[in-house]
Amino acid sequence: MSSKSVKFKLNSAGVKELLKSSAMQSILSQNAAKKANAAGEGYASSVHTGQKRAYANVYPATKEAAFDNLENNTLEKVIRS
Repeated sequence: MSSKSVKFKLNSAGVKELLKSSAMQSILSQNAAKKANAAGEGYASSVHTGQKRAYANVYPATKEAAFDNLENNTLEKVIRS
């Protein structure tokens, strides 16, 4: 068996397009919503598109959720799970 190395070059424009695509935003939105629901009442999520890629945020949307997060590190526990 010969060990030939395979070389390939990424299409940078294509990768950027993929990272910002509506399909990627949909995946991010679904996953962020699951994490927000797992955190409990008062947590929300959002998806934004930056210059290079789309990204999602999960955050406490109410004062009660913010205090819960401060006391229990809720978001950290949910994100790591």
